[in-house]
Amino acid sequence: MRILGIDPGTRITGYGIIDQQGNRLRHVDNGAIYTQSSDALPKRLKKIHDGLCEIILQYRPDAVAIEQVFVAKNALSALKLGQARGAAIVAGVNADLPVSEYSALQVKSAVVGYGKAAKSQVQQMVKALMNLPEVAQEDASDALAVAICHAHSAHVNGQVRQALKPTSTTRRRSR
Repeated sequence: MRILGIDPGTRITGYGIIDQQGNRLRHVDNGAIYTQSSDALPKRLKKIHDGLCEIILQYRPDAVAIEQVFVAKNALSALKLGQARGAAIVAGVNADLPVSEYSALQVKSAVVGYGKAAKSQVQQMVKALMNLPEVAQEDASDALAVAICHAHSAHVNGQVRQALKPTSTTRRRSR
């Protein structure tokens, strides 16, 4: 399974692409989409959306994982971040990809094993898990961490969905 992880932001949106083969994870690519803070927000959102659409076309992921909004400095920052997330989600949905969302606590727990880990700990773990020669750019590293979280969670989520499926012995009563 190929996973596109996204760390959304209106100034910098990080992306990370990994392949999952069984329990093995392999780094494919990572980077960031930069916008100009002097540009109007709609133009920045378009750049994020278009950039992610290009990445999806180039790498053909099977799933998209995105970090949920955390508490921002102020309400306006939270609203803008939510709009950047929306642009990223639409890019995935328009490509008919399943989009999963994870909190920072879930991501840190999946990567480091501790939900309150420092950003530097997450970056070092991503470097080690992905066998990178150096720590990736901050937003790209966060996006790789989201992809790793999805890789670790997708199997469990699939088992939960399977367990919740109605069995063939379940019948509806007709009235």
